[in-house]
Amino acid sequence: MAATKRPEDVVTIDVYAAKGLLISSSGHRYLDVRSVEEYKKSHIDNALNIPYMFITEEGRVKNPEFLNQVSSICNKEEKLIVGCNSGGRSLRACVDLLNAGFENVKNMEGGYSKWVDSGFAGEKPTEELKVACKFRP
Repeated sequence: MAATKRPEDVVTIDVYAAKGLLISSSGHRYLDVRSVEEYKKSHIDNALNIPYMFITEEGRVKNPEFLNQVSSICNKEEKLIVGCNSGGRSLRACVDLLNAGFENVKNMEGGYSKWVDSGFAGEKPTEELKVACKFRP
């Protein structure tokens, strides 16, 4: 059995590399692991949205069906670029995906906020949403 993957095992790329892969014919897909609320406000075109965490009254809770949901629409050989709002949730999601046997996952450094800051599209999240969605380990 392969060794358990850790955050330092995840390939991280910047938003420029991510955009290049997404618009090329390389077959990469963007997996947005932000909450449905975040995704509905603004997102990268053609993104898949499967939340890694949910916002509950008790705070953030990991989506217990995350891996099953990803596996239901993506095969383990698919090339995925994983992003959230700033890079924390997507890094953890990449670790889980690698440990589940997904072979080609990359974390988008800086997340959707960096994507917007780089002028690619979309709107920055409101301050209220940033506070509500701040990751708590």
